[in-house]
Amino acid sequence: MGVVAPPALSVQALEKSYPRGPMVLRGISLDIAAGSRVALIGANGSGKSTLLKCVIGLLPVTSGRVQILGSDLSDGSAAARARLRQQTGFVFQNHGLVLRRTVLSNVVHGMLGAPGSWRGFSHVTAPAEWRVRAAAALAEVGLADLALRRTDQLSGGQRQRVAIARALVRRPQIIIADEPAASLDPAAGRDVMEVFSDRARAHGITLIYTSHDMDHAVAYSDRVIALRGGVLAFDRPSSDVTPVALTESFH
Repeated sequence: MGVVAPPALSVQALEKSYPRGPMVLRGISLDIAAGSRVALIGANGSGKSTLLKCVIGLLPVTSGRVQILGSDLSDGSAAARARLRQQTGFVFQNHGLVLRRTVLSNVVHGMLGAPGSWRGFSHVTAPAEWRVRAAAALAEVGLADLALRRTDQLSGGQRQRVAIARALVRRPQIIIADEPAASLDPAAGRDVMEVFSDRARAHGITLIYTSHDMDHAVAYSDRVIALRGGVLAFDRPSSDVTPVALTESFH
């Protein structure tokens, strides 16, 4: 038998509450295999965004254990969080681009945090290797011809593609995306999710994304995890998720 690879993410008995507030997450346990694509769904207040923030170290856990890419974040170690940031790409509903700068500069910003990262403020001052990597990432998302255009001249879907390229330029092992298509029209949303899914699969990147769009949740993932009231409602391969299960996860 071959050696079984450790999961990209392992969560054991995770609980999260806030001072003088209710318990937000209750006993969450799950393992996510490296290279898999996972959709996290649930109604507003179900705890899915809190879970994402806990697993990437933005929020301390109340109890339980979180291991991601070999780092244990349960003790709140600053060193572990720093290592994680170097191995992780992030894309959010609000893409967080600098609209007055070029598309290429925004992708180079993905290298901020690396040694000498002050040079990543602009593509003009960035090392040649970073510019080459940024140009390659833009080509992967179909925007190579817009590299020197100001980002405020792009459509919403194009801007989100820039955000994906900015995440890819780090050559991450995992990408975390929180409602990446929520602010886009249906056609642009499908386009962005196809780019996400295809690039993750091509590079063996673990992709974890939240979505309120059930078609996106099933079509672009290998696995769907549903939260309801801070607990796991179900955890199934995407091919086994039924419309009834999706509907029940939001009630």
